[in-house]
Amino acid sequence: MARRRARGRPISGVLLLNKDTGMTSNDALQQAKRLFYVAKAGHTGSLDPLATGVLPLCFGEATKFSQFLLDADKRYRTTYRLGAYTTTGDADGEVLDEVSAADVTKEQVLQELEAFKGDIEQVPPMYSALKHNGEPLYKLARQGIEVEREARPVTIYDIELLDFRAGEKAEVDLDIRCSKGTYIRTIGEDLGKALGVGAHVVMLHRTEAGPFKEANTVSLAQLREERGEDLAEVLDHHLLSTDSPVQSLASMTLEDSSAYYFSQGNPVMDPQVYRIGDEGDMVRVFVENGDFLGVGFLDDEGRVAPKRLVVKPPVENTEH
Repeated sequence: MARRRARGRPISGVLLLNKDTGMTSNDALQQAKRLFYVAKAGHTGSLDPLATGVLPLCFGEATKFSQFLLDADKRYRTTYRLGAYTTTGDADGEVLDEVSAADVTKEQVLQELEAFKGDIEQVPPMYSALKHNGEPLYKLARQGIEVEREARPVTIYDIELLDFRAGEKAEVDLDIRCSKGTYIRTIGEDLGKALGVGAHVVMLHRTEAGPFKEANTVSLAQLREERGEDLAEVLDHHLLSTDSPVQSLASMTLEDSSAYYFSQGNPVMDPQVYRIGDEGDMVRVFVENGDFLGVGFLDDEGRVAPKRLVVKPPVENTEH
């Protein structure tokens, strides 16, 4: 039986979305997918419904490189409210306990924040997408089930106190640069425990994801207004190149003959290999006309071997 082709345009690229609060990352993805009338799309690591900010969406062939963004460092601005624990670690959860945070000082907060800098270990929250015996933890949490979770190493490159507002429900504003897999809610809960008053997230905004920054994002509302009654093509100028998720990698250009064999899945010899990296390094590979062929790795025989290849979509007419 012939494989059914996905409905939509076979376009490729990366959309830097500024996600709204109150929606899941998948909701945002599906709305953007409809606006661009794209056949294939995926996000690069979810943001909590409460969270806003940089959410790179990969379309078409760019989805093959989404893992590079999943593994990338992130940066957030967040506000923790002291004096209350919640079931989810954020304002969307049920309050479990409340105490006064009136005695907490800015100096105490600064002192406790020192413990979060550098390489630390975090116990993932129950309200997360991590799986236990194939079941997402958040589904177990909704059933009132809590399971033991192993602490995981993460790195906090910088954690800066932006503002402290004292009071019964004191608030702490932070700027956090961190490695992949860091739970900002867990930092808040751990900070609250260290201060002896509890804490939870009331605002979370991602300002950077890998090489991508907030200044270059666009919202769903802006996209809807710009498209109006026009065809989806009017939005295509917002898309970054298919290789933008791997732009930190070195690049090399192959002659047409070598590019052909590389595109067929074969390693090819090229003198550039000895100049641009070491054995095992990954590189972006282009052909002489500038087309992106995919990502390859350098082997010990002076060759570049395919790792992820880009497939050119068929030309077709679609209504959208």
